[in-house]
Amino acid sequence: MIAEIGAKRFDWGSRTYVMGIVNVTPDSFSGDGVTDSDAAVAQGLRMVEQGADLLDVGGESTRPGHVPISVAEEISRTDAVVRRLARESGVPVAIDTYKHEVAEFAVAGGATILNDVWGLLRSPALAELAARHGCGLVLMHNQDGTEYAHDLMEEAKRFLSEAVARAISAGVPDERIIVDPGIGFGKTADQNWEVMRRFDELKELGQPILVGTSRKSFIGKLLDVPVEDRLEGTMATVVAAVLRGADIVRVHDVAQITRAVRVADRIGRPGHG
Repeated sequence: MIAEIGAKRFDWGSRTYVMGIVNVTPDSFSGDGVTDSDAAVAQGLRMVEQGADLLDVGGESTRPGHVPISVAEEISRTDAVVRRLARESGVPVAIDTYKHEVAEFAVAGGATILNDVWGLLRSPALAELAARHGCGLVLMHNQDGTEYAHDLMEEAKRFLSEAVARAISAGVPDERIIVDPGIGFGKTADQNWEVMRRFDELKELGQPILVGTSRKSFIGKLLDVPVEDRLEGTMATVVAAVLRGADIVRVHDVAQITRAVRVADRIGRPGHG
């Protein structure tokens, strides 16, 4: 399956792509958020130099207990960063938002991927926006609370399958629809580990898969380390995900993860590397 997104060709299944995280927020859980647009752009450009295949710009923290911000504030944080990275980075730029108005501004500024942490639940019109502009669309599994009536992975797959169907019905080509199991969203630490163990089940959906484990608290709880000391744990989860079928890994530490991914691809995809 091949997709053309933002003038870049994604040959799903041939290799793993690395997405660099650019948080334009003062309260990012990972401690890497910046509020100065010049610093955010410099961070994104540095990630591309280190091997990032695409960049993900976010203006609102989604950490547990975060304080929601207005649409206007989110746009003010992300607009200039998206515009400059879209113009200067040479890679596709994603906007990490579930708000239609924010996504509209980002697309006007050159973003070519919409990364929706609510999988079209809160803003179904994001699918029409993606279809209209030929954008890629990331649909993440999420829910309020951590209770599941039956099997966690079966419910997550059902959620994602329904979201994919909505996107296709809105006109988004299936090769541009990427699914994300939502590590850290609507899940306890143990449930996150269950998703990681059963990651290959996501391939049943038939869509490219994105995963974001970078520096997250389930790693910190296991290793009993603060957020700045979670690189090794992140690398282990990334390698495990790649070997179980991940197509995109969303990370903070691009230089180190890119090397780990190249090794994992050499094992899991012998024709690559």
